[in-house]
Order: sequence, then C-alpha cells, then structure tokens
Amino acid sequence: MEFTHFDAQGNAAMVDVGAKAASARSATARGVIIMSPECYKAVRGGDAKKGDALGVARVAGIMAVKKTSALIPLCHNLYIDAAAIDFEFDDQECSVAAVCTVKSTGATGVEMEALTGVSVALLTVYDMCKSMDRGMEIGRIRLLKKTGGKNGTVLF
Repeated sequence: MEFTHFDAQGNAAMVDVGAKAASARSATARGVIIMSPECYKAVRGGDAKKGDALGVARVAGIMAVKKTSALIPLCHNLYIDAAAIDFEFDDQECSVAAVCTVKSTGATGVEMEALTGVSVALLTVYDMCKSMDRGMEIGRIRLLKKTGGKNGTVLF
C-alpha cells in the first residue's frame, strides 16, 4: 500500500483529483466525551453554566466541517451539500457521543470533514463545561461509514 499524499521524491503533495468523476459522497463519524455525573446531568438537561453546550457544539461542529481544508494542510476545499451533528447519551457511562454526517457531490470524499466536525463538537462541549469538570475525556473518534467514489459504500 502506498501513501497518496507524497510525490515521487517523498515530498508532501496534494492529491490531484482533477480527472476523477464527480459523484454523490457522504461520510459519518462518531466520537465520545466522558464526564462526571454532575456535568453529564447539566449537559443533558441544557443547564451547563455557559448555557446550551450541545447547541453551541452542534454549530461549532458544522462550522468546522466547512473549514476542514484550512485546518488539514492537504485536504481539498470542498463544496458541502449538507452537514449535521447529532448527539447520543449514555447514562451508565455519563458520556455524550457526537455523530457527524457530511454530504457532498465531487471528486473526493468527505471523511476528513466528518472527523473534523466530530472533533470540534466534542472540544466545544469540553470548553463549555470545563468549569464543572476538567477531567472530561474525549476519545473513540472514528469513521463509521462512507459512500460514493470508486469504493461505493464502506462500513467501518
């Protein structure tokens, strides 16, 4: 297997996608933030000290999707058709999962955009809640599904 982001001399390079056919593409990623029971209760109830942590995190994640190419050096600047952030609660673990789905029509996929959206949404929850719990843990960030392109639908 070869890495695609290096030229023949081993230098970092942006992949040329100009000859690839445009297709409808999507990607879904998920990550989790674990917190104290008190913090979890406040986040779930929308009662965090700084306000609606999940509402702010949703907007931050969507904004991050649109700015992925400015954050990840070799990502292409894409036209985003749709981006959504949803949240799932685990009362036993006192965790909130962020799930980001991104859709685009183009010559390259949106996996990095979905992963970036999840990451920034979770970081925003941390920022909104750090006065209540500095021991929060962010993790398990991974791609769940991608569609489109030459490989079609792939589940991870």
